Amino acid sequence: MATTANPTRDDFAKLLDEQLGGAEGGFEGRVVKGTVTAIENGMAVIDVGLKSEGRISLREFARGEEDQQNLSVGDEVEVFVDRVENAEGEAMLSRDRARREAAWDKLESEFGEGKRVEGRIFGRVKGGFTVDLDGAVAFLPGSQVDIRPVRDVTPLMDMPQPFQILKMDRRRGNIVVSRRAVLEETRAEQRSELIDKLSEGQVIDGVVKNITDYGAFVDLGGIDGLLHVTDMSYKRVNHPSEVINIGDTVTVQIVRINADTQRISLGMKQLESDPWEGVAAKYPVGSTVKGTVTNITEYGAFVELEPGIEGLVHVSEMSWTKKNVHPGKIVSTSQEVEVMVLEVDSDKRRISLGLKQAQRNPWEEFAEQHPVGSTVEGEVKNATEFGLFIGLPGDVDGMVHMSDIAWGISGEDALALHRKGEEVQAIVLDVDVEKERISLGMKQLEKGAPAAGNGAGGLKRNDVVTVTVLEVRDGGLEVQAGDDGATGFIKRSDLGRDRDEQRPDRFQAGQKLDAMVIGFDRSKKPNFSVKARQIAEEKQAVEQYGSSDSGASLGDILGEALKKQ
Repeated sequence: MATTANPTRDDFAKLLDEQLGGAEGGFEGRVVKGTVTAIENGMAVIDVGLKSEGRISLREFARGEEDQQNLSVGDEVEVFVDRVENAEGEAMLSRDRARREAAWDKLESEFGEGKRVEGRIFGRVKGGFTVDLDGAVAFLPGSQVDIRPVRDVTPLMDMPQPFQILKMDRRRGNIVVSRRAVLEETRAEQRSELIDKLSEGQVIDGVVKNITDYGAFVDLGGIDGLLHVTDMSYKRVNHPSEVINIGDTVTVQIVRINADTQRISLGMKQLESDPWEGVAAKYPVGSTVKGTVTNITEYGAFVELEPGIEGLVHVSEMSWTKKNVHPGKIVSTSQEVEVMVLEVDSDKRRISLGLKQAQRNPWEEFAEQHPVGSTVEGEVKNATEFGLFIGLPGDVDGMVHMSDIAWGISGEDALALHRKGEEVQAIVLDVDVEKERISLGMKQLEKGAPAAGNGAGGLKRNDVVTVTVLEVRDGGLEVQAGDDGATGFIKRSDLGRDRDEQRPDRFQAGQKLDAMVIGFDRSKKPNFSVKARQIAEEKQAVEQYGSSDSGASLGDILGEALKKQ
Protein backbone atom coordinates (compact mmCIF):
# COMPACT_ATOMS: atom_id res chain seq x y z
CA MET A 1 0.00 0.00 0.00
CA ALA A 2 1.47 3.25 -1.04
CA THR A 3 1.90 5.91 1.50
CA THR A 4 1.13 9.50 0.88
CA ALA A 5 3.65 12.19 1.73
CA ASN A 6 2.72 14.78 4.35
CA PRO A 7 0.94 17.72 2.66
CA THR A 8 2.85 20.99 2.53
CA ARG A 9 1.56 24.55 3.18
CA ASP A 10 1.44 25.15 -0.55
CA ASP A 11 -0.70 22.07 -0.96
CA PHE A 12 -3.25 23.44 1.52
CA ALA A 13 -3.34 26.80 -0.30
CA LYS A 14 -3.76 25.04 -3.59
CA LEU A 15 -6.55 22.86 -2.18
CA LEU A 16 -8.37 25.91 -0.74
CA ASP A 17 -7.95 27.81 -3.99
CA GLU A 18 -9.43 24.93 -5.93
CA GLN A 19 -12.32 24.71 -3.48
CA LEU A 20 -13.13 28.46 -3.71
CA GLY A 21 -12.29 28.84 -7.38
CA GLY A 22 -9.57 31.42 -6.79
CA ALA A 23 -9.79 34.84 -5.18
CA GLU A 24 -10.56 36.68 -8.37
CA GLY A 25 -12.88 34.11 -9.91
CA GLY A 26 -14.32 32.94 -6.59
CA PHE A 27 -15.90 34.83 -3.73
CA GLU A 28 -14.54 38.32 -4.18
CA GLY A 29 -16.90 40.63 -6.08
CA ARG A 30 -19.80 38.22 -5.79
CA VAL A 31 -23.07 38.08 -3.91
CA VAL A 32 -23.19 34.93 -1.76
CA LYS A 33 -25.41 33.51 0.94
CA GLY A 34 -24.26 33.52 4.52
CA THR A 35 -25.53 32.62 7.99
CA VAL A 36 -25.79 34.93 10.99
CA THR A 37 -23.68 33.34 13.69
CA ALA A 38 -23.79 36.10 16.26
CA ILE A 39 -25.13 39.65 16.89
CA GLU A 40 -22.92 41.80 19.12
CA ASN A 41 -22.16 45.49 19.57
CA GLY A 42 -24.49 46.55 16.73
CA MET A 43 -22.78 44.18 14.35
CA ALA A 44 -23.91 40.94 12.72
CA VAL A 45 -21.30 38.18 12.39
CA ILE A 46 -21.77 36.36 9.08
CA ASP A 47 -20.30 33.02 8.01
CA VAL A 48 -20.12 32.66 4.23
CA GLY A 49 -17.98 29.49 4.22
CA LEU A 50 -14.62 31.20 4.19
CA LYS A 51 -11.83 30.46 6.64
CA SER A 52 -12.89 33.53 8.58
CA GLU A 53 -16.19 35.22 9.29
CA GLY A 54 -17.11 38.79 8.46
CA ARG A 55 -18.89 41.59 10.31
CA ILE A 56 -21.65 43.88 8.94
CA SER A 57 -23.33 46.82 10.71
CA LEU A 58 -26.96 46.13 11.54
CA ARG A 59 -27.84 49.46 9.85
CA GLU A 60 -27.12 47.86 6.49
CA PHE A 61 -29.81 45.26 6.93
CA ALA A 62 -32.81 47.55 7.11
CA ARG A 63 -34.03 51.12 6.76
CA GLY A 64 -35.97 51.04 10.02
CA GLU A 65 -35.19 50.02 13.59
CA GLU A 66 -37.85 47.27 13.51
CA ASP A 67 -36.09 45.47 10.64
CA GLN A 68 -32.80 45.61 12.56
CA GLN A 69 -34.40 43.96 15.60
CA ASN A 70 -35.94 41.16 13.46
CA LEU A 71 -32.49 39.90 12.40
CA SER A 72 -31.48 36.93 14.57
CA VAL A 73 -28.77 34.23 14.87
CA GLY A 74 -29.24 31.48 12.33
CA ASP A 75 -30.88 33.73 9.68
CA GLU A 76 -29.64 33.27 6.16
CA VAL A 77 -28.82 36.47 4.32
CA GLU A 78 -27.26 37.55 1.04
CA VAL A 79 -24.08 39.60 1.28
CA PHE A 80 -21.46 40.97 -1.10
CA VAL A 81 -17.88 39.72 -0.66
CA ASP A 82 -15.63 42.72 -1.09
CA ARG A 83 -12.46 40.94 0.07
CA VAL A 84 -11.87 37.42 1.32
CA GLU A 85 -9.53 38.63 4.06
CA ASN A 86 -8.52 42.01 5.39
CA ALA A 87 -5.53 42.97 7.52
CA GLU A 88 -7.22 41.57 10.60
CA GLY A 89 -7.95 38.30 8.91
CA GLU A 90 -11.71 38.90 8.60
CA ALA A 91 -13.79 38.72 5.45
CA MET A 92 -14.92 42.14 4.13
CA LEU A 93 -18.69 41.82 3.61
CA SER A 94 -21.48 44.31 2.68
CA ARG A 95 -25.20 43.97 2.88
CA ASP A 96 -25.74 47.30 1.07
CA ARG A 97 -23.61 46.18 -1.88
CA ALA A 98 -25.48 42.89 -2.01
CA ARG A 99 -28.80 44.69 -2.04
CA ARG A 100 -27.49 47.12 -4.63
CA GLU A 101 -26.27 44.39 -6.95
CA ALA A 102 -29.57 42.53 -6.62
CA ALA A 103 -31.45 45.76 -7.18
CA TRP A 104 -29.47 46.51 -10.36
CA ASP A 105 -30.25 43.04 -11.73
CA LYS A 106 -33.93 43.56 -11.05
CA LEU A 107 -33.95 47.15 -12.32
CA GLU A 108 -32.26 46.23 -15.58
CA SER A 109 -34.91 43.62 -16.18
CA GLU A 110 -37.76 46.03 -15.34
CA PHE A 111 -36.20 48.81 -17.40
CA GLY A 112 -36.02 46.50 -20.40
CA GLU A 113 -39.70 45.64 -20.00
CA GLY A 114 -40.73 49.29 -19.43
CA LYS A 115 -42.19 48.54 -16.00
CA ARG A 116 -42.59 50.98 -13.16
CA VAL A 117 -40.34 50.57 -10.12
CA GLU A 118 -40.95 51.41 -6.48
CA GLY A 119 -38.67 53.68 -4.53
CA ARG A 120 -38.35 56.28 -1.79
CA ILE A 121 -37.13 59.88 -2.06
CA PHE A 122 -34.54 60.21 0.72
CA GLY A 123 -32.31 63.18 -0.05
CA ARG A 124 -31.74 66.43 -1.91
CA VAL A 125 -28.95 67.09 -4.38
CA LYS A 126 -28.22 69.87 -6.85
CA GLY A 127 -30.90 69.93 -9.51
CA GLY A 128 -33.12 67.30 -7.91
CA PHE A 129 -33.40 64.48 -5.38
CA THR A 130 -31.98 61.02 -4.60
CA VAL A 131 -34.25 57.99 -4.70
CA ASP A 132 -33.62 54.58 -3.08
CA LEU A 133 -34.74 51.84 -5.45
CA ASP A 134 -34.42 48.96 -2.96
CA GLY A 135 -30.67 49.46 -2.62
CA ALA A 136 -29.79 51.23 -5.87
CA VAL A 137 -29.58 55.01 -5.71
CA ALA A 138 -31.23 56.94 -8.55
CA PHE A 139 -31.41 60.62 -9.48
CA LEU A 140 -34.80 62.35 -9.72
CA PRO A 141 -34.56 65.70 -11.59
CA GLY A 142 -36.61 68.52 -10.10
CA SER A 143 -38.63 68.83 -13.32
CA GLN A 144 -39.67 65.17 -13.04
CA VAL A 145 -41.17 65.33 -9.54
CA ASP A 146 -44.70 66.29 -10.58
CA ILE A 147 -46.79 67.45 -13.52
CA ARG A 148 -46.80 70.97 -12.09
CA PRO A 149 -43.94 72.63 -10.16
CA VAL A 150 -43.85 71.53 -6.51
CA ARG A 151 -42.66 74.04 -3.93
CA ASP A 152 -42.45 71.64 -0.97
CA VAL A 153 -41.38 68.03 -1.50
CA THR A 154 -41.34 67.17 2.21
CA PRO A 155 -44.66 65.24 2.12
CA LEU A 156 -43.19 62.99 -0.59
CA MET A 157 -39.99 62.12 1.31
CA ASP A 158 -39.45 58.51 2.54
CA MET A 159 -42.82 57.45 1.12
CA PRO A 160 -42.93 54.35 -1.12
CA GLN A 161 -44.17 55.40 -4.56
CA PRO A 162 -43.83 54.34 -8.19
CA PHE A 163 -41.22 55.76 -10.59
CA GLN A 164 -40.39 55.31 -14.25
CA ILE A 165 -36.75 54.65 -15.20
CA LEU A 166 -35.72 57.08 -17.93
CA LYS A 167 -32.05 56.06 -18.26
CA MET A 168 -29.59 53.73 -16.53
CA ASP A 169 -25.88 52.97 -16.93
CA ARG A 170 -24.62 50.15 -14.65
CA ARG A 171 -20.98 50.68 -15.50
CA ARG A 172 -21.13 54.27 -14.32
CA GLY A 173 -23.74 53.54 -11.68
CA ASN A 174 -26.18 56.14 -13.03
CA ILE A 175 -29.97 55.82 -12.90
CA VAL A 176 -32.40 58.62 -13.80
CA VAL A 177 -36.05 58.21 -12.80
CA SER A 178 -39.28 60.20 -13.21
CA ARG A 179 -42.30 60.45 -10.97
CA ARG A 180 -43.97 62.84 -13.44
CA ALA A 181 -44.08 60.22 -16.21
CA VAL A 182 -46.02 57.88 -13.91
CA LEU A 183 -48.47 60.65 -12.96
CA GLU A 184 -49.00 61.66 -16.58
CA GLU A 185 -49.62 58.09 -17.63
CA THR A 186 -52.04 57.59 -14.76
CA ARG A 187 -53.72 60.87 -15.54
CA ALA A 188 -54.06 59.95 -19.22
CA GLU A 189 -55.69 56.65 -18.24
CA GLN A 190 -58.08 58.47 -15.92
CA ARG A 191 -58.84 61.10 -18.59
CA SER A 192 -59.67 58.39 -21.11
CA GLU A 193 -62.02 56.72 -18.65
CA LEU A 194 -63.70 60.01 -17.76
CA ILE A 195 -63.96 61.20 -21.38
CA ASP A 196 -65.72 57.98 -22.28
CA LYS A 197 -68.41 58.94 -19.78
CA LEU A 198 -68.84 62.46 -21.24
CA SER A 199 -70.63 63.58 -24.41
CA GLU A 200 -71.03 66.83 -26.32
CA GLY A 201 -74.09 68.77 -25.20
CA GLN A 202 -74.01 67.25 -21.73
CA VAL A 203 -74.64 69.62 -18.80
CA ILE A 204 -72.35 69.06 -15.84
CA ASP A 205 -71.17 70.80 -12.67
CA GLY A 206 -67.51 71.63 -12.12
CA VAL A 207 -65.19 73.60 -9.88
CA VAL A 208 -63.12 76.55 -11.17
CA LYS A 209 -59.44 75.61 -10.65
CA ASN A 210 -57.61 78.38 -12.47
CA ILE A 211 -58.38 81.66 -14.26
CA THR A 212 -56.39 83.17 -17.14
CA ASP A 213 -56.90 86.18 -19.39
CA TYR A 214 -58.52 84.01 -22.04
CA GLY A 215 -60.76 81.83 -19.87
CA ALA A 216 -60.95 79.45 -16.92
CA PHE A 217 -60.09 75.79 -16.28
CA VAL A 218 -62.89 73.83 -14.67
CA ASP A 219 -62.39 70.50 -12.86
CA LEU A 220 -65.07 68.07 -13.99
CA GLY A 221 -64.13 65.43 -11.46
CA GLY A 222 -60.60 64.43 -12.37
CA ILE A 223 -60.41 66.00 -15.78
CA ASP A 224 -60.18 69.70 -16.71
CA GLY A 225 -62.15 71.54 -19.35
CA LEU A 226 -61.55 75.03 -20.76
CA LEU A 227 -64.30 77.59 -20.39
CA HIS A 228 -63.28 80.27 -22.91
CA VAL A 229 -64.10 83.88 -22.07
CA THR A 230 -66.25 84.17 -25.22
CA ASP A 231 -68.41 81.26 -24.01
CA MET A 232 -69.08 82.67 -20.54
CA SER A 233 -71.85 85.05 -21.50
CA TYR A 234 -73.55 86.59 -24.51
CA LYS A 235 -72.67 90.02 -23.15
CA ARG A 236 -69.13 91.39 -23.42
CA VAL A 237 -66.75 89.98 -20.78
CA ASN A 238 -63.43 91.84 -20.58
CA HIS A 239 -61.91 89.38 -18.08
CA PRO A 240 -63.17 86.02 -16.74
CA SER A 241 -62.86 87.28 -13.15
CA GLU A 242 -65.85 89.54 -13.85
CA VAL A 243 -68.04 86.42 -14.04
CA ILE A 244 -66.42 83.67 -11.92
CA ASN A 245 -63.83 83.14 -9.16
CA ILE A 246 -61.44 80.31 -8.30
CA GLY A 247 -63.27 77.72 -6.21
CA ASP A 248 -66.73 78.54 -7.61
CA THR A 249 -68.97 75.63 -8.54
CA VAL A 250 -70.38 76.32 -12.00
CA THR A 251 -72.85 74.58 -14.27
CA VAL A 252 -71.47 74.24 -17.77
CA GLN A 253 -72.30 72.53 -21.03
CA ILE A 254 -69.78 70.39 -22.90
CA VAL A 255 -69.46 72.21 -26.22
CA ARG A 256 -66.80 70.06 -27.87
CA ILE A 257 -64.60 67.03 -27.11
CA ASN A 258 -61.44 66.54 -29.15
CA ALA A 259 -60.79 62.80 -29.18
CA ASP A 260 -57.22 63.22 -30.46
CA THR A 261 -56.00 65.78 -27.93
CA GLN A 262 -58.57 64.87 -25.22
CA ARG A 263 -59.33 68.57 -24.80
CA ILE A 264 -62.76 69.56 -23.60
CA SER A 265 -64.36 72.92 -24.45
CA LEU A 266 -67.06 74.19 -22.09
CA GLY A 267 -69.71 76.90 -22.28
CA MET A 268 -71.98 78.77 -19.88
CA LYS A 269 -73.80 81.06 -22.28
CA GLN A 270 -75.12 78.01 -24.13
CA LEU A 271 -77.39 77.41 -21.14
CA GLU A 272 -78.95 80.88 -21.56
CA SER A 273 -81.51 82.01 -24.12
CA ASP A 274 -79.86 83.47 -27.22
CA PRO A 275 -80.53 87.23 -27.35
CA TRP A 276 -79.84 87.23 -31.11
CA GLU A 277 -83.01 85.32 -31.87
CA GLY A 278 -85.44 87.73 -33.51
CA VAL A 279 -82.95 90.59 -33.33
CA ALA A 280 -83.77 91.77 -36.89
CA ALA A 281 -87.40 92.31 -35.94
CA LYS A 282 -86.49 93.94 -32.65
CA TYR A 283 -84.01 96.35 -34.24
CA PRO A 284 -85.26 97.14 -37.76
CA VAL A 285 -83.00 99.02 -40.15
CA GLY A 286 -83.60 102.76 -39.86
CA SER A 287 -84.80 102.65 -36.25
CA THR A 288 -83.15 104.83 -33.62
CA VAL A 289 -82.17 103.24 -30.30
CA LYS A 290 -80.12 104.07 -27.23
CA GLY A 291 -77.08 102.09 -26.10
CA THR A 292 -73.91 102.19 -24.03
CA VAL A 293 -70.38 102.42 -25.42
CA THR A 294 -68.51 99.30 -24.24
CA ASN A 295 -65.28 99.39 -26.23
CA ILE A 296 -63.41 101.87 -28.43
CA THR A 297 -60.98 100.90 -31.18
CA GLU A 298 -59.20 102.72 -33.99
CA TYR A 299 -61.86 101.66 -36.47
CA GLY A 300 -64.93 102.52 -34.40
CA ALA A 301 -66.85 102.00 -31.18
CA PHE A 302 -68.93 99.07 -29.91
CA VAL A 303 -72.32 99.97 -28.46
CA GLU A 304 -74.32 97.56 -26.30
CA LEU A 305 -78.02 97.78 -27.11
CA GLU A 306 -78.92 95.17 -24.48
CA PRO A 307 -76.99 92.44 -22.62
CA GLY A 308 -75.52 90.19 -25.29
CA ILE A 309 -76.34 92.48 -28.23
CA GLU A 310 -73.59 94.79 -29.43
CA GLY A 311 -73.27 96.77 -32.61
CA LEU A 312 -70.38 98.58 -34.24
CA VAL A 313 -70.38 102.27 -35.08
CA HIS A 314 -67.71 102.52 -37.76
CA VAL A 315 -65.46 105.55 -37.56
CA SER A 316 -66.96 106.82 -40.83
CA GLU A 317 -70.44 106.84 -39.26
CA MET A 318 -69.54 108.71 -36.07
CA SER A 319 -69.75 112.38 -37.01
CA TRP A 320 -70.98 114.56 -39.86
CA THR A 321 -68.22 117.10 -39.44
CA LYS A 322 -65.28 115.43 -37.63
CA LYS A 323 -63.40 113.51 -40.29
CA ASN A 324 -60.30 111.34 -39.73
CA VAL A 325 -60.62 111.66 -35.95
CA HIS A 326 -60.03 108.83 -33.48
CA PRO A 327 -63.37 107.52 -32.11
CA GLY A 328 -62.11 108.14 -28.57
CA LYS A 329 -62.29 111.89 -29.25
CA ILE A 330 -65.98 111.64 -30.12
CA VAL A 331 -67.33 109.16 -27.56
CA SER A 332 -66.09 107.62 -24.30
CA THR A 333 -66.51 104.21 -22.66
CA SER A 334 -69.75 103.83 -20.62
CA GLN A 335 -71.28 106.84 -22.40
CA GLU A 336 -74.93 106.48 -23.35
CA VAL A 337 -75.51 107.37 -26.99
CA GLU A 338 -78.35 107.40 -29.48
CA VAL A 339 -77.67 105.49 -32.68
CA MET A 340 -79.45 104.43 -35.85
CA VAL A 341 -79.56 100.81 -37.04
CA LEU A 342 -77.94 100.69 -40.49
CA GLU A 343 -77.66 96.93 -41.10
CA VAL A 344 -78.45 93.67 -39.26
CA ASP A 345 -76.82 90.30 -40.04
CA SER A 346 -78.32 87.73 -37.66
CA ASP A 347 -76.24 84.85 -39.06
CA LYS A 348 -72.93 86.61 -38.45
CA ARG A 349 -74.29 88.26 -35.27
CA ARG A 350 -73.40 91.73 -36.49
CA ILE A 351 -75.24 95.03 -36.30
CA SER A 352 -73.94 98.13 -38.04
CA LEU A 353 -74.88 101.35 -36.29
CA GLY A 354 -74.61 105.02 -37.14
CA LEU A 355 -74.06 107.77 -34.61
CA LYS A 356 -74.29 110.69 -37.00
CA GLN A 357 -77.50 109.35 -38.58
CA ALA A 358 -79.27 109.78 -35.26
CA GLN A 359 -78.56 113.52 -35.55
CA ARG A 360 -79.74 115.99 -38.14
CA ASN A 361 -77.55 116.58 -41.16
CA PRO A 362 -75.89 119.91 -40.26
CA TRP A 363 -75.78 121.04 -43.90
CA GLU A 364 -79.49 120.36 -44.25
CA GLU A 365 -80.15 122.22 -41.03
CA PHE A 366 -77.95 125.10 -42.16
CA ALA A 367 -79.80 125.35 -45.47
CA GLU A 368 -83.11 125.67 -43.62
CA GLN A 369 -81.85 128.30 -41.19
CA HIS A 370 -79.68 130.20 -43.67
CA PRO A 371 -81.23 130.23 -47.17
CA VAL A 372 -79.39 131.55 -50.21
CA GLY A 373 -79.02 135.32 -49.91
CA SER A 374 -78.86 135.39 -46.09
CA THR A 375 -75.89 136.88 -44.29
CA VAL A 376 -73.72 134.84 -41.93
CA GLU A 377 -70.75 135.60 -39.73
CA GLY A 378 -67.85 133.34 -38.83
CA GLU A 379 -64.17 132.89 -38.19
CA VAL A 380 -61.62 132.30 -40.94
CA LYS A 381 -60.56 128.71 -40.20
CA ASN A 382 -58.13 128.31 -43.05
CA ALA A 383 -56.80 130.17 -46.08
CA THR A 384 -55.87 128.19 -49.18
CA GLU A 385 -54.58 129.17 -52.60
CA PHE A 386 -58.11 129.22 -53.97
CA GLY A 387 -60.17 130.71 -51.15
CA LEU A 388 -61.11 131.08 -47.49
CA PHE A 389 -62.83 128.51 -45.25
CA ILE A 390 -65.22 130.10 -42.78
CA GLY A 391 -66.51 128.40 -39.61
CA LEU A 392 -70.32 128.59 -39.56
CA PRO A 393 -73.12 127.78 -37.09
CA GLY A 394 -73.77 124.04 -36.74
CA ASP A 395 -70.03 123.16 -36.76
CA VAL A 396 -69.87 123.34 -40.57
CA ASP A 397 -67.54 125.25 -42.85
CA GLY A 398 -68.28 127.41 -45.86
CA MET A 399 -65.90 128.47 -48.59
CA VAL A 400 -65.42 131.91 -50.11
CA HIS A 401 -63.81 131.50 -53.50
CA MET A 402 -61.01 133.95 -54.19
CA SER A 403 -63.12 135.55 -56.94
CA ASP A 404 -65.90 136.28 -54.41
CA ILE A 405 -63.80 138.06 -51.79
CA ALA A 406 -63.70 141.61 -53.23
CA TRP A 407 -64.56 143.63 -56.34
CA GLY A 408 -61.99 145.34 -58.50
CA ILE A 409 -58.87 143.37 -57.43
CA SER A 410 -57.39 140.01 -58.31
CA GLY A 411 -58.21 136.91 -56.27
CA GLU A 412 -54.61 136.65 -55.02
CA ASP A 413 -54.70 140.24 -53.73
CA ALA A 414 -58.10 139.63 -52.15
CA LEU A 415 -56.76 136.56 -50.28
CA ALA A 416 -53.92 138.65 -48.87
CA LEU A 417 -56.46 140.97 -47.20
CA HIS A 418 -57.57 138.31 -44.67
CA ARG A 419 -55.89 136.10 -42.08
CA LYS A 420 -56.71 133.01 -40.06
CA GLY A 421 -58.82 133.70 -36.94
CA GLU A 422 -60.40 136.86 -38.36
CA GLU A 423 -64.17 137.32 -37.95
CA VAL A 424 -65.84 138.09 -41.28
CA GLN A 425 -69.30 138.41 -42.79
CA ALA A 426 -70.44 136.71 -45.96
CA ILE A 427 -73.56 136.05 -47.96
CA VAL A 428 -74.79 132.49 -48.69
CA LEU A 429 -74.50 131.83 -52.43
CA ASP A 430 -75.28 128.10 -52.54
CA VAL A 431 -75.76 125.05 -50.24
CA ASP A 432 -75.19 121.54 -51.64
CA VAL A 433 -76.42 119.15 -48.93
CA GLU A 434 -75.40 115.95 -50.72
CA LYS A 435 -71.84 117.11 -51.39
CA GLU A 436 -71.70 118.85 -47.98
CA ARG A 437 -70.60 122.15 -49.50
CA ILE A 438 -71.52 125.74 -48.68
CA SER A 439 -70.52 128.52 -51.09
CA LEU A 440 -70.17 132.01 -49.63
CA GLY A 441 -69.46 135.45 -51.04
CA MET A 442 -68.00 138.47 -49.31
CA LYS A 443 -67.86 141.02 -52.13
CA GLN A 444 -71.61 140.68 -52.62
CA LEU A 445 -72.07 142.52 -49.31
CA GLU A 446 -70.21 145.56 -50.60
CA LYS A 447 -72.25 148.70 -51.43
CA GLY A 448 -73.76 148.50 -54.92
CA ALA A 449 -73.17 144.74 -55.21
CA PRO A 450 -75.93 142.73 -56.93
CA ALA A 451 -78.52 140.91 -54.84
CA ALA A 452 -77.84 137.23 -54.20
CA GLY A 453 -81.02 136.13 -55.92
CA ASN A 454 -80.20 137.86 -59.22
CA GLY A 455 -77.14 138.42 -61.30
CA ALA A 456 -75.04 141.55 -61.39
CA GLY A 457 -77.05 144.67 -62.17
CA GLY A 458 -80.30 142.90 -61.28
CA LEU A 459 -80.23 140.78 -64.42
CA LYS A 460 -82.30 137.60 -64.52
CA ARG A 461 -82.01 134.44 -66.55
CA ASN A 462 -83.60 134.74 -70.09
CA ASP A 463 -83.38 138.56 -70.06
CA VAL A 464 -82.47 139.95 -73.53
CA VAL A 465 -80.21 143.00 -73.22
CA THR A 466 -77.95 145.08 -75.42
CA VAL A 467 -74.30 144.54 -74.56
CA THR A 468 -71.13 146.34 -75.58
CA VAL A 469 -68.01 144.40 -76.55
CA LEU A 470 -65.20 145.26 -74.11
CA GLU A 471 -62.59 142.75 -75.28
CA VAL A 472 -62.27 140.20 -78.08
CA ARG A 473 -60.65 136.90 -77.03
CA ASP A 474 -60.05 133.57 -78.75
CA GLY A 475 -62.63 131.90 -76.51
CA GLY A 476 -65.29 134.58 -76.86
CA LEU A 477 -66.23 138.15 -75.98
CA GLU A 478 -65.98 140.08 -72.71
CA VAL A 479 -69.10 142.33 -72.74
CA GLN A 480 -70.92 144.83 -70.55
CA ALA A 481 -74.69 145.18 -70.21
CA GLY A 482 -75.76 148.75 -70.97
CA ASP A 483 -73.43 151.65 -70.45
CA ASP A 484 -72.38 150.94 -66.87
CA GLY A 485 -73.99 147.58 -66.13
CA ALA A 486 -72.56 144.25 -65.11
CA THR A 487 -69.79 142.69 -67.14
CA GLY A 488 -70.18 139.20 -68.51
CA PHE A 489 -68.93 136.79 -71.13
CA ILE A 490 -70.17 135.29 -74.39
CA LYS A 491 -68.53 131.98 -75.21
CA ARG A 492 -67.33 131.36 -78.76
CA SER A 493 -70.04 128.68 -79.26
CA ASP A 494 -72.73 131.16 -78.16
CA LEU A 495 -71.85 133.83 -80.73
CA GLY A 496 -74.27 132.41 -83.32
CA ARG A 497 -76.07 129.32 -84.57
CA ASP A 498 -73.83 128.85 -87.63
CA ARG A 499 -70.12 128.05 -87.45
CA ASP A 500 -69.24 131.16 -89.48
CA GLU A 501 -71.02 133.30 -86.93
CA GLN A 502 -68.96 131.79 -84.06
CA ARG A 503 -65.75 133.59 -84.99
CA PRO A 504 -64.83 136.19 -82.31
CA ASP A 505 -62.63 138.08 -84.80
CA ARG A 506 -65.72 139.30 -86.68
CA PHE A 507 -66.46 141.56 -83.67
CA GLN A 508 -64.55 144.55 -82.39
CA ALA A 509 -64.35 146.48 -79.12
CA GLY A 510 -67.18 149.03 -78.72
CA GLN A 511 -69.58 147.09 -80.95
CA LYS A 512 -73.07 146.60 -79.58
CA LEU A 513 -75.26 143.51 -79.98
CA ASP A 514 -78.30 141.92 -78.38
CA ALA A 515 -77.81 138.77 -76.25
CA MET A 516 -79.79 136.62 -73.78
CA VAL A 517 -78.78 135.98 -70.17
CA ILE A 518 -78.36 132.17 -69.91
CA GLY A 519 -76.90 131.90 -66.40
CA PHE A 520 -74.46 133.18 -63.81
CA ASP A 521 -71.09 132.01 -62.53
CA ARG A 522 -70.16 131.52 -58.84
CA SER A 523 -69.71 135.28 -58.37
CA LYS A 524 -73.10 136.04 -60.00
CA LYS A 525 -71.36 137.31 -63.09
CA PRO A 526 -73.79 136.87 -66.07
CA ASN A 527 -73.16 134.64 -69.06
CA PHE A 528 -74.70 135.84 -72.35
CA SER A 529 -75.60 134.01 -75.56
CA VAL A 530 -76.47 135.35 -79.01
CA LYS A 531 -77.39 131.85 -80.18
CA ALA A 532 -79.90 131.41 -77.34
CA ARG A 533 -81.51 134.74 -78.30
CA GLN A 534 -81.78 133.65 -81.94
CA ILE A 535 -83.38 130.31 -81.00
CA ALA A 536 -85.83 132.05 -78.67
CA GLU A 537 -86.88 134.58 -81.31
CA GLU A 538 -87.30 131.86 -83.91
CA LYS A 539 -89.48 129.88 -81.54
CA GLN A 540 -91.55 132.94 -80.79
CA ALA A 541 -91.96 133.64 -84.55
CA VAL A 542 -93.17 130.10 -85.19
CA GLU A 543 -95.72 130.45 -82.40
CA GLN A 544 -96.97 133.73 -83.93
CA TYR A 545 -97.26 132.10 -87.35
CA GLY A 546 -99.35 129.31 -85.90
CA SER A 547 -101.83 131.78 -84.41
CA SER A 548 -101.79 134.42 -87.22
CA ASP A 549 -104.58 134.91 -89.80
CA SER A 550 -102.66 137.56 -91.80
CA GLY A 551 -101.72 135.11 -94.51
CA ALA A 552 -97.98 135.82 -94.12
CA SER A 553 -95.76 132.88 -94.95
CA LEU A 554 -93.38 131.21 -92.46
CA GLY A 555 -90.45 132.49 -94.51
CA ASP A 556 -91.72 136.05 -94.25
CA ILE A 557 -92.01 135.76 -90.49
CA LEU A 558 -88.56 134.20 -90.07
CA GLY A 559 -87.05 136.75 -92.37
CA GLU A 560 -88.59 139.54 -90.37
CA ALA A 561 -87.22 137.96 -87.19
CA LEU A 562 -83.75 137.64 -88.64
CA LYS A 563 -83.71 141.32 -89.65
CA LYS A 564 -83.77 142.16 -85.94
CA GLN A 565 -80.44 140.40 -85.31
